[in-house]
Amino acid sequence: MPTPTSLRLTGLAERVRTRVLTGPLLPEGGQGGRYWTRLVPVLALVALLTHIPSFARPVWSPDEGFLATQARMLADGGVLYDTVVDRKPPLLPWLYQACFAVFGSASLWPLRTLAVVAHLVTAILLASIARGRWGNRAGAGAGLLYLLVSIGLSPEDTQAATFEVFMLPAMVAAFRYAERRRWLAAGIAVALCSLTKQTGGAVLLPVLWMLVQDARRRGVRWPPALFKIGFGFTLPIALVAVILTKPKGFLFWVVTGSGDYASFGGAWLQMLGRAFGNSAILAAAGLGFLLPVGRRLWLKHRHRPLPVAGEEHGSTADLWVWLLSSVVAVSMGFHFFGHYYLQLIPPLVLLGTGAVATSAIRWQPVLAYTAVAATVFWGLALAWPGEQMNRNTEVATAVAAQTTPKDTVLVWGMHPELYWLADRKPATRYLTAGFLTNYSGGKDGNQNVGEQFSVSNAWQTFDRELANGLPEVVVDDSGIAPYQPVMVPRIENLLDTHYEMVGVFADTVIYRLKH
Repeated sequence: MPTPTSLRLTGLAERVRTRVLTGPLLPEGGQGGRYWTRLVPVLALVALLTHIPSFARPVWSPDEGFLATQARMLADGGVLYDTVVDRKPPLLPWLYQACFAVFGSASLWPLRTLAVVAHLVTAILLASIARGRWGNRAGAGAGLLYLLVSIGLSPEDTQAATFEVFMLPAMVAAFRYAERRRWLAAGIAVALCSLTKQTGGAVLLPVLWMLVQDARRRGVRWPPALFKIGFGFTLPIALVAVILTKPKGFLFWVVTGSGDYASFGGAWLQMLGRAFGNSAILAAAGLGFLLPVGRRLWLKHRHRPLPVAGEEHGSTADLWVWLLSSVVAVSMGFHFFGHYYLQLIPPLVLLGTGAVATSAIRWQPVLAYTAVAATVFWGLALAWPGEQMNRNTEVATAVAAQTTPKDTVLVWGMHPELYWLADRKPATRYLTAGFLTNYSGGKDGNQNVGEQFSVSNAWQTFDRELANGLPEVVVDDSGIAPYQPVMVPRIENLLDTHYEMVGVFADTVIYRLKH
């Protein structure tokens, strides 16, 4: 039978735990203030150092080129999800547009700077979660581990200012708010995450899981908290739909119109190779903290049963739910691009931090290995081959020479950065051939690629756009892909009837309108 002393101690422990979980997102004042004033500058320096290579190139990936071109079209009066389209939510295109309005559209350095800030905020939030669970040292370790492993993939995936980078702060904030029972704020954070990239909404699963576990532990009803999450989630999305002049277009392009693009068609062996390859690369980058996680799982399986989920504050069951939801998100669409894997890093880092902090493993070798791995990836980013970038620059220079700023251009390929590099307006709202053929760089097979697999009514819209004026230049960047002009009769007829070849750069051909 419990003694009065044990009951008082239990009550005190419960009050302390409640204060930790329901306090502000980051500790303020006192020792907590000193902790953050010391840690944040270190994290800021590491965030900048690890992502210095991002400033070394004009553009790192087609996604950056797409966003930059899209932002220029919006600045020229384009309407998102109508005359300017993409299969992504609007927050990042709007951010690009805002940066271009302030700093000009000739360089992506403002976006790269904001990407560094996004990584820093993510690291701070992870440090806050780890510190609340395992103490000061674990908090610092989690922040540093995240920043070091955040470049542990192909440089084109980690140094670019793209969707996943800007999605991560809201994703980690949603988890942190849910951990502290701030359900309305958690719902808003999930919405902001989803409005940056759809797969960010996967963090809703661990948020709901923590709600159910908290209700069971405290013996309270959960519908009021569920209402707060739902309200917080739907309110920002509803506001965005109201701001957009084409809310139906928003629904189509972001939710309902990507079925064929996200199907399991194409070269599945190549997709599996990319999935396992990127998984292996990330595992190598984070091996220092993944090995302790594996060791902990092995010991629990071999010597004692797993603890009941949520029975103690130190349980990592919520982190495993978060990781599982992120794995599902990365697998959506079966493309397995390297930058998708950035979504896995926060829960993996926290699981690794917990494994190290609650064992006899020392922090020094874990951080040392991760730092050495990060140094390798950092050097790889500086030495990364630039043949594609150099060729795109040559092609863009030739396009600019063949046109005037008033002319339009059509790039028949998957490199929309050519529009931005050439500083010429696209002749169509479809910035890649993928919209008109269902081709994707992640699925290079011939299956489900062709005119008949295009986005609904895309070719009718394309024909109307060209009827208003043919582009002065067409860049055939298809190479030997299954959407090359000989396989797409409308494009082949367009080139044969109205254009003449004026330049060849490797497998890229430039055509100019006959006058």
